[in-house]
Amino acid sequence: MANIVYIATSLDGYIADKNNGVDWLHDIPNPEGSDFGFAEFMDRIDALVMGRNTLEIVLSFDCDWPYSKPVFVLSNTMTEVPEGLEGKVFLVKGELKNIVADLASQGYNDLYIDGGKTIQSFLKEDLIDELIISTIPVLLGGGIPLFGELDKPLKFKHESAVRYADCIVKNRFVRV
Repeated sequence: MANIVYIATSLDGYIADKNNGVDWLHDIPNPEGSDFGFAEFMDRIDALVMGRNTLEIVLSFDCDWPYSKPVFVLSNTMTEVPEGLEGKVFLVKGELKNIVADLASQGYNDLYIDGGKTIQSFLKEDLIDELIISTIPVLLGGGIPLFGELDKPLKFKHESAVRYADCIVKNRFVRV
């Protein structure tokens, strides 16, 4: 059972720019059309957990629904799943530890934790087991940071680094 973050950041640690945009991710040269290991990662997980803001960003992309796994959306304000996503997206609320335990009881043991606020909340509760962070060589100078304040230090061990497209470095860290 593991709660795993898989995310890209700028060199200065932002996951979105000052306008909440992620267009800067599309500026990466990718002539081979690589997914930079994302499909392999998705094969490892049982479901995704994200916040409402991240769901809205995903819905703004000009593409079909990108996930074949169930997506659990943390929200205290949403009352309905967006049209067409019934059976794919599920709304959850409550204490994170209880949500994780409930999902595990349903067979969702390896969770992809996505979205700035959601990741920060999971870290504050010490519920992240693994961080996979791809660093993109751009300085955004502001925006949504990956990390926020913590009540105590959380220690991780560096497990691996992979370089893609001569510019992206994907580091994998596991909790010690």
